[in-house]
Formats: sequence, C-alpha cells, structure tokens
Amino acid sequence: MTVPPFSLGDQIQELGDALDQAVLGVLRSGQYIGGAVTADFERDFAAACGVPHAVGCNSGTDALVLALRGLGIGPGDEVITPSFSFFATAEAISAVGATPVFVDVLESSYLINLDQLESAITPATRALLPVHLFGRPVDMERVCAIAERHGLHVIEDCAQATGATWAGRPVGSWGDAGCFSFFPTKNLGAAGDGGAVSCRDPELAQRVRELAVHGMPRRYLHTALGYNSRLDAIQAAVLAVKLPHLQRWLEARRELASHYGRQLVDLPGLSLPAPGPVGHSWNQYVLRVTPTEELHCRDWLKQQLQEAGVSTIIYYPIPIHRQPAYESLGYGPGSLPVTERLCEEVLSLPIFPELGEARQRRVIEALHRLMPAVQPLVA
Repeated sequence: MTVPPFSLGDQIQELGDALDQAVLGVLRSGQYIGGAVTADFERDFAAACGVPHAVGCNSGTDALVLALRGLGIGPGDEVITPSFSFFATAEAISAVGATPVFVDVLESSYLINLDQLESAITPATRALLPVHLFGRPVDMERVCAIAERHGLHVIEDCAQATGATWAGRPVGSWGDAGCFSFFPTKNLGAAGDGGAVSCRDPELAQRVRELAVHGMPRRYLHTALGYNSRLDAIQAAVLAVKLPHLQRWLEARRELASHYGRQLVDLPGLSLPAPGPVGHSWNQYVLRVTPTEELHCRDWLKQQLQEAGVSTIIYYPIPIHRQPAYESLGYGPGSLPVTERLCEEVLSLPIFPELGEARQRRVIEALHRLMPAVQPLVA
C-alpha cells in the first residue's frame, strides 16, 4: 500500500452520482459561463464565509489580484505579507504594480509575526495581506486592530483555509476581502482551477465582479481595464455538490491531525506543528525535521519515507524573498531568519479526509522505524 499526500479517489466515489448529475445538468443546459448555477454557488459560499458577497473567479491567484485592484492598490503602494507562503501571494501584489514588503513568521505557527508587522509600515503602505497558511488562521483581531490604527486595508489570503475560523468567525470575513482557491487539493476543491473573493462591501463586490469580466458593468460597456477571470458553471456545479460536506471533511482533518500529534510527539528529530486554535482547518500537516549529522535531514527523511511507500511534500523549499524573481528587492541571506530556517526543515505528511486509519498508521509506523536512527546534533 502506497500512501499519497492527497487523493480524491474516495471522495469522488462517495459523491460520484451527485457530481455526474450536476455536471451533466450544466452540459445539457448550454449555460457554461455565468448563469444560475454559478450565482447559487456564490450565494451559498458567501453564507458559509459569513459575508453577504462572494464573487467567483478563475483561481486563487486571480482572487488576490482582483481584490487588490478592487481596493485601488497599484503602482507606488506597498503591501505587507509573509515570505513563507506560495509564490502567488506576492506575485499578485506585483501583478497590480505594488511592492510586496516581507515580514518574518513565527516558528511555532508558521504565520506572519504580528510583533514585527508595525515596524514594516511606511507612508507607502496601503494594505496588510496575512496568509492563513496550511489552514491555520492568523489572529485577525490583532491584524484588524493594527490596520485600523494605521488606516490600512486588510486582504486575507484564505487559499489554504476554506472553512477555517478565528474566534468563531470564518476567515475571509474579517478583512476588506478574503481570497480563496478552489484548486483540487484544497479543503473545498473544484475539478480544475477556481477561486472567489469574499467581502462585506457591496461596492467592492461590484468592482471585483466588473474587473473579472473585462471591466464591464454592462454588456459592451467597459469602464476599466479588467480581465477574463470567471468561475465557469461546471466548476461551480462541482463546488456546490461538495460545499455541504465541507464541515464534515474539516472534522476528519482535525481528528487526523490530532492523532498525528498524539502518536509522533516523542520522536527525536521531529518538531510537530502546534495544535492551533479550534478553527484550524489542517489543509496540510507540516512538521519540522531538526538538522542532524546528515547534510539535509529533512531531505533524507523524505527519501526514506518515499522508499517506505509514504509520499510527502515540501511546502516550501525556497522562500519568496529568496526567489530569483524578487532578487531586485534586496532581501539577502538571513534577512528573514525564521522563514529561511523553516524552508530547510519543513515536511508535509499525508492528510486528507479519507486518509483513514490504515493509511495513517502506515505513515506513523514508518516514522517510528526511521526516526530512532536519527540523532539530533548537540548544540
């Protein structure tokens, strides 16, 4: 038995008939772009996010770009965000002509270090862009308080955190806008690319909606330079079938994460993710591998697990501020030390709602066999 990092097989088998009917219904309708199926999903997704508005779009990256554009952020502006994230977080800032300003993260949570956030604010700062990384929600009460003190917008990167909550309130409902990805491996995944922007402000929702269809408030009238970024009806139909199951899937993820924590807590060389708040959605289970006598203990462990039939993923091997595309920003080695260390140590174990007891036991047993052979370096 090989354990994949993620699999849709069981989910598709469970929901197959409903998915088939939903997709076939769209195909037979001839309404592939827009229409009632997409509108109904947007309404239901907005309700799930605790906001009155959600605008579907082509991807999570587009959601970030559209939210930034909708808030008027562009050339000459700075947006503060973490470097420990998927590249799209910063790429979207650059795509609108603004400049990403990177802040280090906390070793315990992998999330943006809010104690360092205010020192990064300059007269050019227009927005804060926290990332609910791996499904763990950022302390949005603190973020919003900082933003209010300095008159800044807040855009939440919720790409990995659909269904997560902070203080009992869904992510994507705290800031000016929440940006979601429906990439197939996400907590709520489509059958291809997809995304959405959530917000409370009807005017922002309308601007985002217009930008997503070529800046067009009505047919053939273009008041801005927009994009072709629409959530098509087939993807909306797939997501509509899955949305009612989201909370059940999140509970399964939380139980799997809790079981990993109980079974792996005493293994040498592993630093487990902190349990996190109640609203953690565990899109990934990312631990750290302490450096040892081997040059790259994390990479050694990944290879050994692969040979044992357990597939893992590294999120992320190179921090955004050290990517060649951002060399011109001048972040040298050691500029964000926690982020850089995490990129050398993190490893994501298999986690998805249908992982099940047998496959998770296979992962845990493989780690128990391997880790006693790894002796941590003496400080």
